[in-house]
Amino acid sequence: MRTVVIGGTGHIGSYLVPALVLAGHEVVVLSRGKREPYRASRAWGQVEVQSVDRDAEDAAGTFGQRVRELRADVVIDLICFTEDSARQLGEALRGEVRHLLHCGTIWVHGPSATVPTREDAPRTPFGEYGIAKAAIERYLLNRDGLPATIVHPGHITGPGWVPVNPAGHLNPGTFEALARGNELALPNLGLETVQHVHAADVAGVFLAAMANRSVAVGESFHAVADGAMTLRGYAEGVARWFGREPRLSFLPWDQWRETVSETEAAVTWDHIAHSPHCSMEKAARLLGFRPGYSALEATLEAVAWLVDNGRIEVEETRHG
Repeated sequence: MRTVVIGGTGHIGSYLVPALVLAGHEVVVLSRGKREPYRASRAWGQVEVQSVDRDAEDAAGTFGQRVRELRADVVIDLICFTEDSARQLGEALRGEVRHLLHCGTIWVHGPSATVPTREDAPRTPFGEYGIAKAAIERYLLNRDGLPATIVHPGHITGPGWVPVNPAGHLNPGTFEALARGNELALPNLGLETVQHVHAADVAGVFLAAMANRSVAVGESFHAVADGAMTLRGYAEGVARWFGREPRLSFLPWDQWRETVSETEAAVTWDHIAHSPHCSMEKAARLLGFRPGYSALEATLEAVAWLVDNGRIEVEETRHG
């Protein structure tokens, strides 16, 4: 099939696009052209890459028309963040595409009431990102003539970038502290949760939804590792991977936030206020998909890349 991937050189696309090529798809990638894929693959030599400024074309009202004129069988949208943007693309593709797949987020759920949270749980999103993604989901799954599927990833990780760390933010120094055996302070009792997913597994859910179109259209699916990690359990796992016994301390939120920057505190609050723990049962049952990485395995692969590329300075330690 002819498949268009919007935002195909990012985290997910770096795994998804080569897999589509290897599966025999004719692939067109629309990208701003500011980033090379995170993974090298000879398959990229068979991909048509077009440089596009989506924000500018959305503002001009021309992006949907651009995509429609590519005459794709399948469109995979990895970088849509507003309902208006989704509507522009959706209206242009109604009756023109066999399958539209959209990348959402597990934050459409808001805080979990029952865990593991299923896709049919009531939506109580908070924050601009989760609210916008929930609005996109409502539109795409309720628009006649638009055969859409939503994939909701957790905290995407993999080699090439810094994952959400055991303190809930993105400072790689947290991993460095654990590698050196230093004490790490965590908020509250360290029992809030994060739920990572390897970018390869997110790509796998998209591929499985395409392969099972008849049951995927009109549905949303989580893309997470099986099981969430508490901040405490995550920190312990990383420390032991480095050959260290974890040294953890715990502070009430109002005290802990004073130990980090304002930006780091805001990122951590977003993560622990959600404390996701989502189910992968639906993807297994309808799509036959099961994640290849546990949450800890996915994050440790990213941490190993940080070490190997000098992004974390560590003493001589055992790891792996």
